[in-house]
Amino acid sequence: MPITTTVTALPGTGPSTVGEYLTAMAAGSCELADLMVLAVEEGGQVAVDSELDPLLGVGISDIIAAHQLTGKPGQIASVLARAGEATVRIAFVGVGDRSARALRRAGGEIGRVLGRADRAVSAVVAGQPDDQARAFAEGVLLGSYRYSEKSAGGQESGAAATMRLLAAASDPVGEAAEFAAAVALARDLTNTPSVRKSPRWLADAAADVAAKAGLTIRVWAAEELADAGFGGITAVGSGSARPPCLIELRYDPPGAARHVALVGKGITFDSGGLSLKPNDGMKTMKTDMAGGAAVIAAMSALARLGVADRVTGLIAAAENMPSGSAYRPGDVITQYGGRTVEVLNTDAEGRLVLADALAYADTVLAADQIVDLATLTGAARVALGSSYAALYSTSDELAAALTEAGQECGERLWRMPLPEDYRKALDSPVADLAHLDRASGQAGSISAALFLREFVGARAWAHLDIAGAARCAADDGELTAGGTGFGTRLLLRWLLGQPA
Repeated sequence: MPITTTVTALPGTGPSTVGEYLTAMAAGSCELADLMVLAVEEGGQVAVDSELDPLLGVGISDIIAAHQLTGKPGQIASVLARAGEATVRIAFVGVGDRSARALRRAGGEIGRVLGRADRAVSAVVAGQPDDQARAFAEGVLLGSYRYSEKSAGGQESGAAATMRLLAAASDPVGEAAEFAAAVALARDLTNTPSVRKSPRWLADAAADVAAKAGLTIRVWAAEELADAGFGGITAVGSGSARPPCLIELRYDPPGAARHVALVGKGITFDSGGLSLKPNDGMKTMKTDMAGGAAVIAAMSALARLGVADRVTGLIAAAENMPSGSAYRPGDVITQYGGRTVEVLNTDAEGRLVLADALAYADTVLAADQIVDLATLTGAARVALGSSYAALYSTSDELAAALTEAGQECGERLWRMPLPEDYRKALDSPVADLAHLDRASGQAGSISAALFLREFVGARAWAHLDIAGAARCAADDGELTAGGTGFGTRLLLRWLLGQPA
């Protein structure tokens, strides 16, 4: 569902404060606005706006005190003001220390107000310097996102809204819109119910993205995967009536000096297979392809943002279901490239499909750098909660670049170890390795990463376990309940920041 809010900039050629804008509205020299937004900084401080107090009928300091506004990021209070014949709502929103993180949260809460409007809304925001406009605009757009499967009669309102930033440059706002549109795509893909979201459906969605974004695409069908030796994807998808596939998206700009492979887990529903999950464990499993969604979404924006690297996106798509044809605990499968793997639990399927894609990225694509994203382990969520993703890497340089990009865009990573002495827990008496720690998996996220490392050769590789960060239980700042699109902005910021 596309975001219905748009953000534009008014670069300093007209009113630069809310008071000036209201005065101009009253005189008929500015477009009418339904909502005016004022930033409240730490300690309840508001930029001086001498024209505003007379229009409010009560001093700003009194409003701050009455509503106990502290400037906490995202805190909102509203009052009414007159502009000629028009009644305008004035929203005071906390922006904290004006860090990018605080501004995104503040923008997200304003975006949520706009996204729930029952009619077209025009809003004007003052007090955002040019260098802070991108974060605030990004928050507004992300916060206004909605996903609904309600019938027409039960739909929430979602009229279009337009926000104008006073005295803000247009370039950062345009980039924020590109990032937000990509995140909205990832969220839509993730939130779509699995009754429709088969591997083929995901491939069709990727094909639509490729057509619009100037990418080339190849979809490996189940028969091709089996013939080519993609044993992990084939095994995991064997229990479903809806066959698996491997989606390969390619972006190849002229003069690219580096080749990056992005690999996403695309499990469109995870029942656990024969190692069946309990009912509560399945309720969020339509989002088990969030890593693949982030890859597709990031690929959708590469050309528009002018990314210089050649990028290949690989989404290993399958539905993990129990049936008479499903793979079993105790099976030995052959991954792409020939490594044999003993299956100990069919609910640890994500690493099996990723292993095939990673081996293909290493041996066939020969990518310079490989980054994979996956809702892989509950252990990562237990360790880091929902605000951080776990980062594992064979390259200090790559890990540092991804961590910095995540810090800049608000998708935070925490680097985890890859201890060599833990690797022996993956030894198998019957295969080259087991896909789970045979000693009950006390370090489940680490052992999963160690397993994946076996398939990347000597490449610079990073694995992002996004199991906690990919889902949000409730609206929170720029996040909305459901799939968060985590990893989309991170990948784009990283790719844009890489030196040529």
